[in-house]
Amino acid sequence: MIGSYVALGDSFTEGVGDPGPDGAFVGWADRFAVLLADRRPEGDFQYTNLAVRGKLLDQIVADQVPRAVEMAPDLVSFCAGGNDIIRPGTDPDEVAERFERALAQLTVVSGTVMVTTGFDTRGVPVLKHLRGKIATYNGHVRAIADRYGCPVLDLWSLRSVQDRRAWDADRLHLSPEGHTRVALRAGQVLGLDVPADPEQPWPPLPPRGALDMRRDNVAWAREFLVPWIGRRLRGESSGDHVTAKGALSPDDIRMWIASVA
Repeated sequence: MIGSYVALGDSFTEGVGDPGPDGAFVGWADRFAVLLADRRPEGDFQYTNLAVRGKLLDQIVADQVPRAVEMAPDLVSFCAGGNDIIRPGTDPDEVAERFERALAQLTVVSGTVMVTTGFDTRGVPVLKHLRGKIATYNGHVRAIADRYGCPVLDLWSLRSVQDRRAWDADRLHLSPEGHTRVALRAGQVLGLDVPADPEQPWPPLPPRGALDMRRDNVAWAREFLVPWIGRRLRGESSGDHVTAKGALSPDDIRMWIASVA
């Protein structure tokens, strides 16, 4: 029975793409926390989300890992290194070595540390050429998890998120439905009875012509790709002025989800 959970990571774990009230995000980790809280007596569950968008592995290790170590929760989810991997010139072998050192700190104090692989980017513009690099890092993450006895939330094998409806308009972050499916898969990884199948087929879509797809790609590049490249060139991060959500009540998360459903 998991009575406390701390989520560490970047925009994926913060929940970008899954909007809640007042400009905040919900996300898979918050939704997963509700699944865990449902299995505890009311009020007998503690959840903290320390993830901040745009953070690199070393920033997560410096800012978030010590707080998680201090709290010593029953469960930690640790998703880090993705922003490092997509940067030019980074070595997935070296990033994995730093990932393992951080994981070793967490496993000493937490009952369970669940690690997360990266998504298969074969259908993602700009990132699809990094597919081999991401697969290499994923292989390291799985091997490290084996060494430390950690469950793995394997996003690469989650076929349902290959559908474009699982992704936000920026094509880099999950949509609310995508976050929901990841939360359900996380529950399955820990052996929970989840309320729906994360691999449930999507409803059929009407066919789209080549002209429509080109228009979409041009609009996406103008609205999302160019600003993203600009931030990289200026050395800026989307999380430079963002603070972590911190401790959250599962009841509040339920209300947020209901308010935007």
